[in-house]
Amino acid sequence: MLQISYIRQNRDFVKERLAVKHFAQPGVVDDLIRMDEELRQLKSQTETMQASINALSKEIGMLMGKGQRDEAEAKKQEVASLKSGMAEKTSALASLEDALNQLLVTLPNLPHESVPQGKSAADNVVDGKGGKMPELPANAKPHWELIREYDLIDFETGAKITGSGFPLFKGKGARLQRALIQFFLDYNTEAGYVEYLPPLMVNEATAYGTGQLPDKEGQMYHVTADGFYLIPTAEVPVTNVYRDEILKESELPIKMTAYTPCFRREAGSFGADVRGLNRVHQFDKVEIIQMTKPERSYHALEEMVNHVERLLQFLELPYRILRLCGGDMSFTSALTFDFEVYSAAQQKWLEVSSVSNFESFQANRMKIRYKDEAGKTQLLHTLNGSSLALPRIVAALLENNQQEDGIKLPSVLHKYFGAPVIQK
Repeated sequence: MLQISYIRQNRDFVKERLAVKHFAQPGVVDDLIRMDEELRQLKSQTETMQASINALSKEIGMLMGKGQRDEAEAKKQEVASLKSGMAEKTSALASLEDALNQLLVTLPNLPHESVPQGKSAADNVVDGKGGKMPELPANAKPHWELIREYDLIDFETGAKITGSGFPLFKGKGARLQRALIQFFLDYNTEAGYVEYLPPLMVNEATAYGTGQLPDKEGQMYHVTADGFYLIPTAEVPVTNVYRDEILKESELPIKMTAYTPCFRREAGSFGADVRGLNRVHQFDKVEIIQMTKPERSYHALEEMVNHVERLLQFLELPYRILRLCGGDMSFTSALTFDFEVYSAAQQKWLEVSSVSNFESFQANRMKIRYKDEAGKTQLLHTLNGSSLALPRIVAALLENNQQEDGIKLPSVLHKYFGAPVIQK
């Protein structure tokens, strides 16, 4: 959430940066500044009235001590009138504060100056590439056919148990999932990330803290009886570990990682885009999160991008890194890099990771702060990235490594999977 003081002091800049994200209601900025001015006037008036009440109360005590009861009673009437007026202003103040906050949370984060102009994914900028493109025979199969041929995932039974988009992994498919998760977690913890295993449901305050509410209600599964939400990513519960806390500067940076299933109601488009593992409602993902001082956050972002890139190099997958344009960024992000791997049989790029710096946007919502060396309390910056999301990683591994005698796995997975090749 943006700070109203910053908006007030940087009106034109805020409007200009919001335009990069194609925010549809720039007039909200002016409305917020007007409401903030009214709010500050009301606060000043209530403070003046409270000062008058305090002064009169003191005077009443002095008059009573002198036996001047009639004068004291007159002052009491003044106090009663002031209190009545102050109650009205206090009520108006509370209503205005609530209205301002309700409007403030509709503003997305401001994009970093390096964010490219653009409206859609077609305008994203390729910042890097790596890996070797596989050469497959003309009869190469897409992963949904390989899954059936090698009996790795049962989509039909998953649909029977729950519904479409809930795959049932079994046998070697389940083992491959476990191998990838363990490899990702080991890689992350060796890099200094502390592992967490968080709850898979969160309350409204937690979902609000990371920006899922009020922006993404329709994308989350809602347990209405208890007011809980199934998590769309481990970012949501893990970042909230430090909600409403003041950290010591010496504790920073905080580095966290977690594996969780993830749940998304909106599985996306139709046709080939949702075949097999391309888009599902439940999937596994390992996440990395950092909390750091503001002046270090873009160094941390670069570190996290390099971290994810190295993972893809270990997996021997062709990849590219995209710097997202303003129109394709999330509500909460200041700068995002997406990683895509090439799926040879489908002949298309598949997104497998987003690495983002949220600057102080999430920290302001969650009131995560730290005390600097001078003892001043400041908001820190939060960052997160997929490390990695499994469905499309699995799709690319299967398609790119298919051979006549099985599916060859990258060497880094041999010890985790227990074999170098997936065989029928």
